[in-house]
Amino acid sequence: MLLSEVIGQEKLKKQLVDMVQQQRLPHALLLVGPEGSGALPLAVAFAQYIVSIPSQASPTADLFGAPAEPITQPFYTPEQIADLPAYHRASQLMHPDLHFSFPTIIEKPGQKNISANFIEQWREFINGYPYGNAFDWLQFIKAENKQGNISADECNEIIKKLSFKSFESAYKVLVLWMPEYLGKEGNKLLKLIEEPPDNTIFILVAASEENILPTILSRCQFVKVPRLTTHEIESALMGRAKLAPEKAKQVAILSEGNYREALHLIQHSDQDYISMIKDWLNAILKMGPVAQLKWVEEMSKLGREQQKQFLKYFNHLLEHSIRLKTMGSDLPLDSDLKDFALRINKIAGVSQMESIVNELDKSVYHIERNANAKMLFMALSIKLYHIIQNKTLILTEA
Repeated sequence: MLLSEVIGQEKLKKQLVDMVQQQRLPHALLLVGPEGSGALPLAVAFAQYIVSIPSQASPTADLFGAPAEPITQPFYTPEQIADLPAYHRASQLMHPDLHFSFPTIIEKPGQKNISANFIEQWREFINGYPYGNAFDWLQFIKAENKQGNISADECNEIIKKLSFKSFESAYKVLVLWMPEYLGKEGNKLLKLIEEPPDNTIFILVAASEENILPTILSRCQFVKVPRLTTHEIESALMGRAKLAPEKAKQVAILSEGNYREALHLIQHSDQDYISMIKDWLNAILKMGPVAQLKWVEEMSKLGREQQKQFLKYFNHLLEHSIRLKTMGSDLPLDSDLKDFALRINKIAGVSQMESIVNELDKSVYHIERNANAKMLFMALSIKLYHIIQNKTLILTEA
């Protein structure tokens, strides 16, 4: 993956390349970016760039003791790197000086919990889902209800791998994804991060610094990865997902800087989600408990990821409804979506919609933590009824 293939983040890409060009590359970088911002693909692309730089021979004195001319490390642009043999290995995540560490599980009793056991799945995940989050990864390796972590055994493996000299690159690079999954075992890495072997680079990638061990935080140079802009996501959707401009713009707005969210939104048409929301509200406010139970039963059959995306879509729709109600904004939504947002405004006031948004956020949180879907959606239906019970439901054409 070339840096040019990472969506947006142009200023940050230049900053990282400048570190190499100006020989100011720190031994430990911590990239922190929210979900869908591209922190992981940015780290992978930068690591591939670094290890593709050829190693240079050390200067030696001549036979009579005269000092040799120092050899300076040549600078390669990201475009030039693409033509080097080392990059082809790095692009396949098979370069001997490029290492990865990430949350894993124990598949079999007695097996060590280390990243090497999942390296094939990791390569496939990075190639297919580079903007995925930790939940996506754990589902990808079929963790089910197992909790992923970066174990003490993995920390020992990291120390062992990085103790060797680089094979062919000027640098050894370790990309450690989700250091939030390091428990106290992470203290094993402190000395290595603070005083690594020569030409060893740590690139840590996190969604938030809050859950990272403070002792690790203090040893890294912090780099904030911002959310993507609406224009960057819109351009990516048109170029990569081949979406029509109007649809790409609409999805980009709804995704709020999260490219992962944008990809999930395009998996379902707006009409699918709107129909599901309409059926739910009608069951809650007009048709009664039997209809609610039927709707909850159907919703519980969907996977957790689909349930989350449905709730997030409803949340986005409510947020736009609030904007339409309070500011009269001329939002670039298609006619069906805007019409439905206006109809929601007829059944709930701003404070009620804000309360619903909070409840939907809580439900997404609980789904991510394996809550029982039937119980969750039934409880949520009751809450929504009490929030908007004094309003008249108007979801059909007047």
